[in-house]
Amino acid sequence: MANQPDRHARSVLPIPDRAYAGSILYDAKNPDNKFPPIQPLRPPQGAPNVLVVLIDDVGFGASSAFGGPCNTPAFESVAADALKYTRFHTTALCSPTRQAMLTGRNHHSVGMGGITEIATSLPGYTSMRPNTKAPLAETLKLNGYSTAQFGKCHEVPVWETSPMGPFDRWPAGGGGFEYFYGFIGGENNQWDPALYEGQTPIEPPKTPEEGYHLTEDLADHAIDWVRQQKALMPDKPFFMYFAPGATHAPHHVPKEWADKYKGQFAHGWDRQREITYARQKELGVIPAEAELTARHAEIPAWDDMPDALKPVLEREMEVYARLPRTHRLPCRAADRHAQGDGSLRRHVDLCDRRRQRRVGGRHAERRVQRDGKLQRHGCHRDA
Repeated sequence: MANQPDRHARSVLPIPDRAYAGSILYDAKNPDNKFPPIQPLRPPQGAPNVLVVLIDDVGFGASSAFGGPCNTPAFESVAADALKYTRFHTTALCSPTRQAMLTGRNHHSVGMGGITEIATSLPGYTSMRPNTKAPLAETLKLNGYSTAQFGKCHEVPVWETSPMGPFDRWPAGGGGFEYFYGFIGGENNQWDPALYEGQTPIEPPKTPEEGYHLTEDLADHAIDWVRQQKALMPDKPFFMYFAPGATHAPHHVPKEWADKYKGQFAHGWDRQREITYARQKELGVIPAEAELTARHAEIPAWDDMPDALKPVLEREMEVYARLPRTHRLPCRAADRHAQGDGSLRRHVDLCDRRRQRRVGGRHAERRVQRDGKLQRHGCHRDA
């Protein structure tokens, strides 16, 4: 079968079924009663596995693979055996960039002129992808790929994000993904997220006190899905879209991870730009004749910042520098979250919204425990 030519009419999707045009005899024992075997749909021979990793708010000069201060040895390892692309155009917003990438179309043509939360009925800004514009995952699925999405979505119109749907624009609804594990909105608490599996709201497998972090959970589910897919369908390629939310607000990073960069940004952001610029030239990711873009007048110089504020800004840079590395958090320090800064461990508003959506005995028990902690910290929740 591997050497047989591809006989599918792939110019139309779904690929039209072919009706049997031969004769059917009444006697099943007749040797002339022969029919072609049933063959599962597969992509053309040599179709590759595809993994797309999309990380929020991480610029071209952030990772060490491209000269940045964020230590990303895994990225460097992949880049050493692959290609580095030095041009990627974004819309400077989350939902539009994602929808453009997932459909291969201009973001306005798929209704995503802005993020979903500011949608209007103005054409191009409805946040509703027309059913005449198929997403990439749907195209691959209809050509025989296994498809899965993990992490952040932010492509569903706000009024369709409840467990009642409709699900036409959900990843595992009309988005083309056979499996989805993640969250629907633009941001989520990384310690205690509001999760969906497919179209069903679920509880995280562990509590923050037990060492839970969403990005590690996403990675575990992604690895398990690939293992299962390759075990059950080794001849079928996959398309995986992995989009963690750790680098988007809120910035939830374990304290000991952020501390790994302690003191490395005392020079401030102006000097950091110069350091990154020099490293990028050494790596060849920018031309030798490239000039460093002038700092915009609306962005204050580091030297002009008040001395009392500089430690706070320095800490923000330390926290952010660790975000790309939180894609595989260690599990052994189960109590690490309790040691972190409360502002990093809890985003109270997100937790409150999540409580209003969740039901069930396990959640009720966790809610009582959580409310007690919030009260000890001087926070109160409306009944």
